[in-house]
Amino acid sequence: MRIVALVPGGISDQILFFPTLDDLKRNYSDAQIDVVVEPRSKAAYRVSKSVNDVLIFDYKDRNSLADWANLVGILRDREYDAAITLTQSWLMGLLLWLTGIPIRIGYKGKGAAFLTNTLPLKQEQYTAYVYHTLLQELGLESPCPELAVNVPKSDIDWADKEQSRLGVKETGYILIYDGLNELPPNKSQDTTYHAENWLQVIQDCQQKQPDIPVVVIQEPGQQEFVARLKQSVPDIKITFPDNLGKLAAMITGANLLLCTDSAIVQLAVAVQTYTIALFGSTNPAKLLPKSDKFIAIKSPTGKIADISPKVILEKIWGG
Repeated sequence: MRIVALVPGGISDQILFFPTLDDLKRNYSDAQIDVVVEPRSKAAYRVSKSVNDVLIFDYKDRNSLADWANLVGILRDREYDAAITLTQSWLMGLLLWLTGIPIRIGYKGKGAAFLTNTLPLKQEQYTAYVYHTLLQELGLESPCPELAVNVPKSDIDWADKEQSRLGVKETGYILIYDGLNELPPNKSQDTTYHAENWLQVIQDCQQKQPDIPVVVIQEPGQQEFVARLKQSVPDIKITFPDNLGKLAAMITGANLLLCTDSAIVQLAVAVQTYTIALFGSTNPAKLLPKSDKFIAIKSPTGKIADISPKVILEKIWGG
């Protein structure tokens, strides 16, 4: 069996789709399972255990007719038996119809007339569960598996050496990540947490737990943010994982992850690291499963910067 899934969106969306892919692979162990994703999201499949091939298509780009025709041609040539689309798009439905793929699964709504199997979209549920319901149209009624990632051994080895370099291998550590939100530009206003607020949290943690180091993840473009933290708290540790596997391995070794709403939240869920995540306008129930290990703090104003450090510290120390 050959199956293709069209999965637009960022890295978070891809990881939330992993349980669906994993369940497909479990039920069709010999199947060829491919995905079509945006260029920015290809990196997610470094830590997937269930995908054979990753095809690139920029869903949000102003694609010409030739671009769409090329995608149709690629999908037709691969002779897929089934396709799954996560978008309620008239154009995407038409595209899948033109490919000639016999089973075309998606949600009711725009473009559904071109699909062979549809079911209602329940947007307010945990997104991984919402995606997994699509497998009902293939006759799979099993519960949604938990998020899981497959970290390459080379990345695990890197994290092991990195923890030794930082001197945190024996003590464990509090990991802090202030990444950019993956929301569209018109919705991503003020989605990072100010360095001054992080400093209050870090200093309180160091005062109450002086034997547990604080490690900050630095990504490209965050030099000024990290320098500001380092200036006030010289003994914080800085790490520079350059792919998702290394990032997942560093999260695995942490006692606690403090982060903003980003793909790192899904990695933390997958490796079961205790996490406190800051959310702006996004509904946390869509991105976090119900668990005492994953705590969401939602901004009262819709802006992450307006969350009080006091609220974060109350969650860390249990009130």
